[in-house]
Amino acid sequence: MKMTRMGTLAVVLLLMPLAVWAADQKSITLPSDNAMAALKPGAGMEVTQANCGICHSTDYIVRQPRGDAKQWGPEVAKMIKVFGAPVSPENEKAIVEYLSSAYAPAK
Repeated sequence: MKMTRMGTLAVVLLLMPLAVWAADQKSITLPSDNAMAALKPGAGMEVTQANCGICHSTDYIVRQPRGDAKQWGPEVAKMIKVFGAPVSPENEKAIVEYLSSAYAPAK
């Protein structure tokens, strides 16, 4: 009988820190992205958001100088090769096509 009480006490003592930790957890709700930084609709927008948005805000995209594929291609390649962005070759092509279409130089 004493062993059962000791076992119960041991379990309670082992679980107390977990209960305290769980009660102390907090959550943070991040604000929405600035509407100005929303990516323009177009083919490849979702791929761009999913791949680029894991490292930085879309602000970094929409505030860049407009460019064609010759300008966007090296920029996307730099994100992959220099900064280690985990982007597949297929997605890299889709991102460059999207950016050079949606964020092309003004005509």
